[in-house]
Amino acid sequence: MMRIRVIVPPVAVVASACAALAAAQPASPPAAAQPGGGGQTIRWQSEVPVLAPAPWHGRFLADGQPDVEGHWSNIIANHNNWTDPQAGAPGEPTAAAKLPRDQRAPSRVTDPGDGQIPYLPAARARQQEFARNFTKPDRPEYVEPLARCAPAGVPKSFIWHGYELRQYPGYVLLLFNSGTRIIRLGGKPHLPDSIKLWNADSRGHWEGNTLVVDVRNNNGKALFGRSGDFASENVVIRERLIFDNDGKRFNYVATFTDPTVYSRPWTATIPARRYTEADSDDGWHYEGVPANRPGKPVLHERMERICVENNGPFGGGAVGVPLEEPIIAR
Repeated sequence: MMRIRVIVPPVAVVASACAALAAAQPASPPAAAQPGGGGQTIRWQSEVPVLAPAPWHGRFLADGQPDVEGHWSNIIANHNNWTDPQAGAPGEPTAAAKLPRDQRAPSRVTDPGDGQIPYLPAARARQQEFARNFTKPDRPEYVEPLARCAPAGVPKSFIWHGYELRQYPGYVLLLFNSGTRIIRLGGKPHLPDSIKLWNADSRGHWEGNTLVVDVRNNNGKALFGRSGDFASENVVIRERLIFDNDGKRFNYVATFTDPTVYSRPWTATIPARRYTEADSDDGWHYEGVPANRPGKPVLHERMERICVENNGPFGGGAVGVPLEEPIIAR
């Protein structure tokens, strides 16, 4: 595992994704934790819980938001491979990659049912070019963006280390290992189309236990994983963060629409679990640091990470193209 050097959908689509998850769940128990390098432990889990949109019966915040604040982490693998989460990065297979495919974690792609992103031919060629050159990056665009301290972007931030979710009146704030993302609530308009961001621009609202987010203004430079899967700056993402009423889990279910890259919309599911002060810091899923609160209950906070290696240009999509050119030619 490469370690970054640091200082300090519509309801019908969601239902279809949930059904696909239920059918795809293997009977095998969760796989054991495996070392992630640098003393870290990455927990691999083969089963994905099915959570459905429903009324929220938990605690509410003063502004009416369901209270889902806390520390969270993806439960099935890290960001190495998007469609085969336990396989490892291209050319760097993990021990779990030796298991039969149906005994490893399922693809994060839950629609279509084959677990693959429905790329257009030119886009698939770009993704495969990146994967072929991952272990011999002789051009800047073959270097994983996170290795050069770029933000992980949407949706990779949800599978790169743990993160903290905080809530404020009119906002949901996500504190990732690789940057910060703000989801604005209350019907505020998106930024102008000419403004493109690594973490895009997010506008959300609550529907019961589900935070529904419309994501636009993506700059198309982040990758989904080290296998080179990507979206262009034209992508529109409809996210649904579906929280269990016991407050212990949520599923990130997102539909990606980008006719310049994909032959049709497709849906991804990333399951997450909550971590608390009762959990130990494992250097990966949970990196809570005790706050200085003498005489008060223990409170863990995330340490701000500032990267110092963001010193090179980035291409668009899985491989570089001049910024004035479209990501995928129609």
